[in-house]
Amino acid sequence: MNASPQILAAAITIPGESSSRVALTASAVELLQKLWLRHGPLMFHQSGGCCDGSSPMCYPAGEFITAEADILLGLFALPECGPLEFWMSREQFNYWSHTHLTVDVVAGRGSGFSVEAPEGKRFLIRSRLVDGFVPGA
Repeated sequence: MNASPQILAAAITIPGESSSRVALTASAVELLQKLWLRHGPLMFHQSGGCCDGSSPMCYPAGEFITAEADILLGLFALPECGPLEFWMSREQFNYWSHTHLTVDVVAGRGSGFSVEAPEGKRFLIRSRLVDGFVPGA
């Protein structure tokens, strides 16, 4: 795969907002490209529930069913692959509505439900507070 930008911002998906809420590090992009080749189109869901707590879970696209209880937080144009949605539970969004999230990769095993688990790496969220976000959902 070609070199990735240092940070890949997601397209804005919440009506009325003017800045991206979620991004991927270059390491996350690289791992996602590898996983895409193996599993096909992918998606993220950020719950805050059991298993890995608030780790972002990566699934084959459509394998995790979203509903009214979820918010599409961003849409990535994953280089050389395609669109990758990042979803969050509405309840979790209520807590994180004033943060910007960056998906990164670290060594170690995460949940067995997320497709990166066998790679010896796991996705994690790095968050920072942002003034000016007005929750749109």
